[in-house]
Amino acid sequence: MTTSTPIDVPIGGDGIRLGQFLKFAGLLDSGGDVKEAIIDGYVTVNGEVDRRRGRQLVIDDVVGYDGRLVRVRP
Repeated sequence: MTTSTPIDVPIGGDGIRLGQFLKFAGLLDSGGDVKEAIIDGYVTVNGEVDRRRGRQLVIDDVVGYDGRLVRVRP
């Protein structure tokens, strides 16, 4: 299933790391799955593949995985 409009996911702050956000948003269940998906290039940030699990996301960044898009919200 592909969504063209990102789903807003409030994080309750100003920023969050990519790996944490993938789990928090419910896109992946475990740290191992997150690590694999990022390393294998299946995760995008603002439309571009990003292989840095520790990347600091900020408000309005859009993360994509498996045809789903989620946006970081405060």
